[in-house]
Amino acid sequence: MDAATVDHHGRTTAYRLRDAGGEGPTILCIHGSGGSHAVWRGQFRLAGDYPVAALDLSGHGDSDDIDAEPGYETLSAYVDDVVAVADATGASVLVGNSLGGAVVMTLALERDLDLDALVLTGTGAKLAVLDDLLNWLDDDFDRAVSFLHGDDKLFHSDDERFIDGSKQAMYDAGQAVTSRDFRSCHTFDVRDTLDEIAVPTLALVGEHDRLTPPSYHEYLADSMPDCEMATIADAAHLAMLEQPAAFNAAVKSFLDQRVSET
Repeated sequence: MDAATVDHHGRTTAYRLRDAGGEGPTILCIHGSGGSHAVWRGQFRLAGDYPVAALDLSGHGDSDDIDAEPGYETLSAYVDDVVAVADATGASVLVGNSLGGAVVMTLALERDLDLDALVLTGTGAKLAVLDDLLNWLDDDFDRAVSFLHGDDKLFHSDDERFIDGSKQAMYDAGQAVTSRDFRSCHTFDVRDTLDEIAVPTLALVGEHDRLTPPSYHEYLADSMPDCEMATIADAAHLAMLEQPAAFNAAVKSFLDQRVSET
């Protein structure tokens, strides 16, 4: 797996790329609030069929931060990050989790990037955040992090390896960036324009996800012109981490069928 960067809009965005000889189009994975490229470590196993890239959005991981207000301004900056890495890697399949899904949908609606397919996982057309959580993110970050790692939120499993690693990722991103992410999610709402996204799409959800439940993904499948839904058993919001083999199988099956049709 190669570490690389791309310079754009006066900042540097870091990403990882693995190409193990896959002949399919390159997949670019976009993480959620308070995360980094590391959440996608299990998806690099797809690289034998589809080269895989995963980026750190601005202010996360090894990427430079931005000076942007929460909401559309932040989402637009994150879209710039994705476009820059997609151009650098030739990626035409975007996989977005949670906030990353909002970034992907915003890009598909507003930018002229040639796309073969989308995977929207643990996300929705509207991503309202509990008022209590928004307050804790600003005033009691420890409580916010603890809440997000409660039963069937980020994880269905009680495996401490998942939980401790995920908590550390949020602390690494920091309170200001993580709060900005969730507040940007809170303003996101593309329900009225979903029917404009005609790219073949998979809405992929962990069966126990309480943050963005299956109903959110059913809505995507019902509202988008070319969207199907699949469920990952024994997983919650971060299904790609909890059940990487099942997650990858669902993505590969979808791409093997749909990309070959385009």
